Amino acid sequence: MIAQLKGSLIYKSSNEAVIECGGIGYQVSISLNTSLKLGELGTEATLLTILIPKEDALQLYGFYEAPEREIFKMLISIAGIGPKIALGILSALSTDEFQDLIITGNIFALQKLPGVGKKTAERLVLELKDKITKIETPSAITFSAKLQLIKQEAIAALITLGYSSAIAEKAIRKALEDEKETIPTAEQLIKKSLKFALK
Repeated sequence: MIAQLKGSLIYKSSNEAVIECGGIGYQVSISLNTSLKLGELGTEATLLTILIPKEDALQLYGFYEAPEREIFKMLISIAGIGPKIALGILSALSTDEFQDLIITGNIFALQKLPGVGKKTAERLVLELKDKITKIETPSAITFSAKLQLIKQEAIAALITLGYSSAIAEKAIRKALEDEKETIPTAEQLIKKSLKFALK
């Protein structure tokens, strides 16, 4: 069983990645959220994986974080939800957002997810509510540690866009001045910091 891939990222799209390990390129189906977290082509990438046999092939599914893989496993255990729908759900929501919908029993929001109707949404809540609370999610990371990870990702993105590290760090600091209690996503921070960055 292939549980993890670590190697050079040679292809990436919104739903697929190819990682070269030992001269072999492994094609992996991924969610949009995982795609956004992967680095640039040619950089080292690590994906947690699940290998699922299909009628005519073996398909690898990859995940940037362990909670996403755990939720994927739970989703495909539900009648009527296959890997494709599971990845669609994980592309539409973060793991924290999905867990919140399950814990609060938000059938209305769940049934709007791709491939999920009212009956499936009700089944999701019924079967996953007790299991979902046991998953250790990124929200368990301390505020400062999580913010530091977001800052590092945003600085790296600005440097890739052509800004110097000094200018990137200064722009990030300014963008975070009014972020005292909430943590922006890397995408939000990058967009906001661009207003302060000067080449």
